[in-house]
Amino acid sequence: MKILITGATGFLGRRVCEVLSQAGHTLTAISRDPQRAKQRVPALTEAFRWDALGEALKGCDAIVHLAGETVAGRWTNAKKKAIRDSRVVSTRNLVNALAPLSARPRVLISASAIGYYGDRGEEALTEDSSPGSDFLAQVCRDWESEAARAESFGIRVVRLRIGLVLGPGGGALQAMLPLFKLGLGGPMGSGNQFWSWVHRDDVAGAIAFALEREDLRGPINVTAPQPVRQREFARALGRVLRRPAILPAPAFALKIALGEFASELLSSKKVLPQRLQQVGYRFRFAELESALQEILAAG
Repeated sequence: MKILITGATGFLGRRVCEVLSQAGHTLTAISRDPQRAKQRVPALTEAFRWDALGEALKGCDAIVHLAGETVAGRWTNAKKKAIRDSRVVSTRNLVNALAPLSARPRVLISASAIGYYGDRGEEALTEDSSPGSDFLAQVCRDWESEAARAESFGIRVVRLRIGLVLGPGGGALQAMLPLFKLGLGGPMGSGNQFWSWVHRDDVAGAIAFALEREDLRGPINVTAPQPVRQREFARALGRVLRRPAILPAPAFALKIALGEFASELLSSKKVLPQRLQQVGYRFRFAELESALQEILAAG
């Protein structure tokens, strides 16, 4: 296929480009800096600016839409606007650009996130579960709603609710490693909250799978089959690093340091990849400790 990808230079996007290129697809990117995108991602054959969307879409068989401002960091008003606009507005612009095309892509695979569900405690969450009501849940609802508009053009739309992505050289794990390597890591808050994680290779694998499976559409949870409590995540990382991981980060301290973003680290989302498993996707990394071992050996 000829695939248009957004977010190609990001931590997730770079790996997705590698996997899709190795599978024989031709990749074109939309980027704020096309020249930099081509330098950073050798798999790209072309790169366009966002204001050249119409030209970039010509002849494309599929779109993989991964663009989005990182949610990590203190959520100032400006940060929250960037989080929202980079997801909701970019998706709106992308779908609007499809309207005048005489020949449109067959499929749009659009990123979303498990933030869709909000803080749900012990509840097991599948694609049929109701949305949450906090800031990120509302962003995800609007993000998915914009992507779903492409269905009116006869395009198959897959909305990937992606969990905490783990991989070498970036992402959430990279931010945790310095403290854990010093033996200063441990539970965040109570540590009872569920973290639904996924290896970066399985996100790329799920995208490649969804491109080929005509029966996949709508919301798809992209999380490993075994979510873990945050304290067990800390213990597993400590075991792999051979360091103690017992020093807690109290909830009040996280809230002082990180503001509203701390609520995401302390919230519980027990998300299950029900639809991926029903259609036969086989996770390369189903267990946390083996995933962490592979990541740290690679990076």
